[in-house]
Amino acid sequence: MKVIVRDNQIEKAIKDLKRKLTKEGFFSEIKERRFYDKPSVQKKRNRLKLRKEDGKKLEDFSVLFMRISERCLAVKALILFCV
Repeated sequence: MKVIVRDNQIEKAIKDLKRKLTKEGFFSEIKERRFYDKPSVQKKRNRLKLRKEDGKKLEDFSVLFMRISERCLAVKALILFCV
């Protein structure tokens, strides 16, 4: 990973580095590895993580479905109005 320091702006470079590390999940990985977890606890945490990701995907799908259904209703109303 590379962060370029320009015009001696060290604070900005540190902020950029921290943002990149956070985006990659470095700090969460360090937090998880701070203490030993039994394999059963690791499995449980992974299941919860997957469930959370599935929920986010479902939310995105439901928003998309709502937009499509709203458009369909608008088209049906327009067709009925024109007839």
